[in-house]
Amino acid sequence: MDVTKGEAGMDSWIDLDALWKIVVIGLLAGAGLPALFAVGLRAVSLPGRGGVPAVDEAGGDRVIGTNPLGIAAGAACFAVVLAAIGWGIYSVVAGT
Repeated sequence: MDVTKGEAGMDSWIDLDALWKIVVIGLLAGAGLPALFAVGLRAVSLPGRGGVPAVDEAGGDRVIGTNPLGIAAGAACFAVVLAAIGWGIYSVVAGT
């Protein structure tokens, strides 16, 4: 099958421009957002300067660290994830 002679090839069935966009968005939303959420959880649980662990040996219920930079980084990660979720809901509702 020769595409130069006008015969329909496989490229006429597959829109490669749309395909790469779908793959990139799928990877970002499918793997990127959960990974960013995990980074946010890890950042929030960082110990502060005193070396106090986020959870003591007795199995306490304290899950947040004492590092203000970690809390700020975690909040930024969570904000990006929430913004992506909001954008996705808006896109579905708006029909775009």
